[in-house]
Amino acid sequence: MTMSELPEVPSGFVWGAATAAYQIEGGVAEDGRGASIWDTFTARPGAVADGTSGAVACDSYHRWRDDVDLLAGLGVDAYRFSIAWPRVIAAGEGEVNKAGLDYYDRLVDALAERGIRPFVTLYHWDLPQALEDSGGWRNRATAERFADYTTVVAERLGDRVRDWITLNEPYVSSMVGYGEGRHAPGATEGHGALAAAHHLLVGHGLSAAALRAAHSGVRVGITLNLSPAVPATDSPADHAAAARMDLMLNRQFTDPVLGGGYPDGYDELYAGVSDLSFRRDGDLALIGAPLDFLGVNYYYRIHAAAVPHDEPDPARRTAIDIGVRSVTREGVPVTDLGWPIEPRGLYDTLTGLADRFPNLPPVYVTENGVAQLREGLDADPDRIRFITEHLAAAARATADSPVDLRGYFYWSLLDNFEWARGYGPRFGLVHVDYPTGERTPRASYHWLREQLAGRS
Repeated sequence: MTMSELPEVPSGFVWGAATAAYQIEGGVAEDGRGASIWDTFTARPGAVADGTSGAVACDSYHRWRDDVDLLAGLGVDAYRFSIAWPRVIAAGEGEVNKAGLDYYDRLVDALAERGIRPFVTLYHWDLPQALEDSGGWRNRATAERFADYTTVVAERLGDRVRDWITLNEPYVSSMVGYGEGRHAPGATEGHGALAAAHHLLVGHGLSAAALRAAHSGVRVGITLNLSPAVPATDSPADHAAAARMDLMLNRQFTDPVLGGGYPDGYDELYAGVSDLSFRRDGDLALIGAPLDFLGVNYYYRIHAAAVPHDEPDPARRTAIDIGVRSVTREGVPVTDLGWPIEPRGLYDTLTGLADRFPNLPPVYVTENGVAQLREGLDADPDRIRFITEHLAAAARATADSPVDLRGYFYWSLLDNFEWARGYGPRFGLVHVDYPTGERTPRASYHWLREQLAGRS
C-alpha cells in the first residue's frame, strides 16, 4: 500500500461521511423548529470566534438533495447525520412538529433510493432551549425527555433506519459546555458539569431502551470522543497528570458504558467539586446495558503536563481544575488548528479499548478528519495523507488486537459551522461557499471516490 491508497479492509466494511444538524442545516426559524442552546449561545458576544452562528450554515435544510447527490457521487456506503431535537419537538417535550419529522423522513427515503445506509445520531449537542431553561442536562428530567423524543423519532423512521447513535461526545456536551463554558450552554460549573455528564449517560441508557422497544432488529450505539493522554515528559508529575486527564476525558465515559462502573479514582478526583448526589441506584445497570456497537471519534492525542491547580490561565475558563495542561511537543506535526497529527493515537485508542474491555462490541470510527484554515480549492494533499495514515493505523490495530472495526466515517462531508470556531476551519471533502451555498468537491473527494470505486 502506498500513502495514496486505502488499506485492505474486511468484506462488509462500511465507508461513510458524517455531518451534524446544527452545523449544516440552517433554517433555524423555519417550519416550527424551536430554539436550541446553540442558537442562544451564538448570540452571546464573543462566544464564537468570528461572531457567526448556524442560522444558515450550509443551508442543507433546503439543499439536502444536493448533499445526497454528493454522497452518491462519492460512493460511500453510509451517511452519519444527526436529528435536531428542537426541529422535531420545539420545546423539547410536548407537541411533535410534523414538518420537522417530514424533513428527516424525506432525507432517509432519498438515502435509501441511492443505497446509502443511514447512521442516525439522536443528540449532537442541540438541546432545546426550553429544556435548558429548566436546568438542562443538570437535571435527570432532561434524560427522561430525551427518551420520549427518541420514541417519537424511532416510531417515524425506525422502519428504514437500522443504525442509531444515542449521543455524540457526551464529554464535550457536559465538561466543555457546562464546565469550561466554551460550548453551549456556556456554563462554568463543577457540580453542574458532572451532573450533566452523568445524566447524559442516563439519557443514553433510556434512549437505547426506547429504541429497542420501538423496533426489533435495531442496532444501538453511542459515540465517544477518545484522546489518549500521554505525559509531556518522563517526570512523575506529568505521568500523574496524564492519568488524571485520561480519567476525565476518556474513562469517565468508557468505564460506565462498557465496564459497568465509574473508574477507580473518579470520586477522589472530584471530591472538592461535587458530592455526586446525582447518582442513583440502578443508574449504572441502565448506562452499561450491552451495545450493538461503539462509535469512536478520534482527532489527536493529549500531551499532558502538570500545572499548579491555582495557576492562572486566562485561555482556560473552567470550574473543574485537575491540574493538567495540554502542550505541543517539539517535532510533532500539527494541523492548521494546532492539533497534533499522530495516527498512533488511533491505534492506541482501538487496541486500548480491546485490552480493557473483553466484551467490547464492534467499533466504528464515526469521526476522523483534518481542518484547514485555507479558503481555496488546492490539491488537498494534507487531507489525503491524513486519511490514509489514520486508516493504516486502524488497520494495524485490527491486526494486533481483537478489536472488531466495522467502518470509518470521514468528518466531514461538507465544510460547515465549526461550533465556537465559526466558519474558519474547513474539514470538508466538499468546499462550501457560504454566501451562495455552492458546493465544490475537493481533490480529496475525487481521490476517495476513485479509491472506493476500486473496491472488489
